[in-house]
Amino acid sequence: MASKERQGNLSGGLLLVLLGVFFLLWQLSPAWFTRIFGERFPWPVFVIGLGGVFLLAALLGRSGGLAIPGTILAGIGGILYYQNVTGDWGSWAYIWSLIPGFVGLGMVISSFLNGGERGARRVGAFMFVISVLAFVVIWSLFTANLNFNLVWPAVMILAGMALLVRSLMRGR
Repeated sequence: MASKERQGNLSGGLLLVLLGVFFLLWQLSPAWFTRIFGERFPWPVFVIGLGGVFLLAALLGRSGGLAIPGTILAGIGGILYYQNVTGDWGSWAYIWSLIPGFVGLGMVISSFLNGGERGARRVGAFMFVISVLAFVVIWSLFTANLNFNLVWPAVMILAGMALLVRSLMRGR
């Protein structure tokens, strides 16, 4: 147990150091950020970056628990980036359904980093697939110009993939 606690402390310390360096550089040289990202720096990149820092700390510290908030933050940041660039803020009506999938993806990554947590891997993969299915269905209901003849085969393919993944995971 002391090893797990030590790993957690290392990961947490690494996370704080990386965040601190990022914000210190931003304060000391805002012109550098402007040169790289332009005058109109898209604020969702900060959310994506924070998720990336969590994922990096999870990978380097071999602390899988940090992968879950990392995928959630990076995924929500990606959604916000899309909405900020396109102005499609109304997409929250259906795009929220991807968030449980980000949790599931984090669980899968966490189980690989922690080694052997097959139950978490199965649940995470199932959550991810169900989340993508929910997104496709809700998205198809909210977008009026969609050809439903294309949506239902895609839903069937995704449902089949979910069943295949589930049966393959059970075999292990």
